[in-house]
Amino acid sequence: MGERKGQNLYYPPDYDPRAGGLNKWQGTHALRERARKIHLGILIIRFEMPYNIWCDGCKNHIGMGVRYNAEKKKVGMYYSTPVYQFRMKCHLCDNHFEIKTDPQNLDYVIVSGARRQENRWDPTQNEQIVPETKETQRKLFDDAMYKLEHGAKDQKTADEAKPVLGRLFQRNDSVWRDDFEANSRLRAQFRTRKKELKLQEEKDNALLTKSSLAVALLPECDSDRRMAHLMRLHSSKTIHERDKERRSAILNRPALPSTSVNGRKVIGKSPDNIIKLERNSLGIVKRSTKGRKHVVSVANDAATTGSSNEQRAESQTVGDTSSPGSSLGSVAKTKETNQIDPMPSLLLCNYGSGSSDSD
Repeated sequence: MGERKGQNLYYPPDYDPRAGGLNKWQGTHALRERARKIHLGILIIRFEMPYNIWCDGCKNHIGMGVRYNAEKKKVGMYYSTPVYQFRMKCHLCDNHFEIKTDPQNLDYVIVSGARRQENRWDPTQNEQIVPETKETQRKLFDDAMYKLEHGAKDQKTADEAKPVLGRLFQRNDSVWRDDFEANSRLRAQFRTRKKELKLQEEKDNALLTKSSLAVALLPECDSDRRMAHLMRLHSSKTIHERDKERRSAILNRPALPSTSVNGRKVIGKSPDNIIKLERNSLGIVKRSTKGRKHVVSVANDAATTGSSNEQRAESQTVGDTSSPGSSLGSVAKTKETNQIDPMPSLLLCNYGSGSSDSD
């Protein structure tokens, strides 16, 4: 492809060879815009991201292999190897991040503006072939006993890996003996899975449309199903049943608020809920008046011995005819005694703290 490049340079008529090359004569650099900061020791290069990072400005992910126009400058030396630092601007925000080389560990180190996505692991854990370090290579070259021990370890590792490799080869031969059949079987599995995913997507879209939602639905699991069965989003009774129960409760409620047992209201007409109305529960207080205890006791005695008193009064009236005054007095006393009835005690109703206890 060299013959297709333009190898000739145009020299204008006023060019003076004593000025040097064309760049010196025109006062420009050979790298043009890439060398606009060359007087500061900075060169513009095309830098490729060595690994995945997270930008500290916009918090976005920047993948490995993304290229930027970076400012390259020399910041130090590691023995005879120069250490370079690169400064570039994020393509998603105005943040700048800086990365420098690490010759000691053969890696790149983030100085500022970003953080590395940790995807590093020990290659010996997944049985990868790791190149020997410089120290190990030096020991293998200088120490014959160490070289012999190292070779014995390698031989032991190879002997342990032989059965595993044999099984892997045997499995590949049995599975991929017929390429067409294996490919057909895999495609059938893919088609079945694709149909299931499409059906589930249609159900999810129908549910989102019905619920007027715009969220991403996660796949169902057993715990979600159990929780959905435990939840009840509707009442077990209809509106008419609840209204009927409310009306019956109002009709069966007692008219007097004091008809309660130990502060508990009783509603309904069942035999268990019927309250025996007593004088104390209704607020009626029985009081005995002064001066009537003797009258009540006399009345009770007269009621029990009424027949004997009548016989005694008749005999006195017939026998004593000489003193009419005394007979009249005795007859009047007897009639007064017979006419006295048992008088009940005075009943007072106390329906509240503001009721009066006066007669």
